[in-house]
Amino acid sequence: MSDESPERALVLAYAPGDRRAALAALLALDDALALLLRTTREPALGQMRLAWWREALARLDTEPAPAEPVLQGIAQALLPLGVTGASLVPIVHGWEVLIEEEALDADALARFGAGRGALFVAGGRALGATPGDPVEDAGRGWALADLARNLRGAEEAGEARAQAGRLLDEALRQRWSARGRALGALAHLARMDLALAEDAPVPHGAPRRVARLFWHRLTGR
Repeated sequence: MSDESPERALVLAYAPGDRRAALAALLALDDALALLLRTTREPALGQMRLAWWREALARLDTEPAPAEPVLQGIAQALLPLGVTGASLVPIVHGWEVLIEEEALDADALARFGAGRGALFVAGGRALGATPGDPVEDAGRGWALADLARNLRGAEEAGEARAQAGRLLDEALRQRWSARGRALGALAHLARMDLALAEDAPVPHGAPRRVARLFWHRLTGR
């Protein structure tokens, strides 16, 4: 889901108004890391670039943000809400799995999901979600559902889909708090993506998808 997607705009609209920029900053970080992997062919170079992000995020807790838009957005929108730069480093570790592992077995996929899915944990803190909001399961499922649609190997994609389905089903059994529903909406979008045929395009902004998000906003379900 790109930053220009109508569904991205809808999800951000579900966040509390004073926390919208925080969620946008987290998604911008994820976008930047995804772009890094898409545009890096040499694993060694990819690891060096990800190491830069790890170090830059950690330094946000002790130094001013450098002249990099994503890091500046994090410093301005997330740090004042108690989300530290160090707490975002696991997101980078998650993306690193895709470079470090030649084959993505069940354990590697689980580590990717836990790392990248930490975005939801940070998002829950930033948005003021309640302890009952299943941000960990939702984040892992969201990360794996997206990855599954971008894996070429049928076995790897199948395992990613299976893990994502279990996690998202568990997360979406529960009622989300009002402040956590933007994250719940992302989880619902990921679950709807999983329901599509593997080679089917995602119908971003389709009425049925928008209606499902609207129901979630009203009810938390």
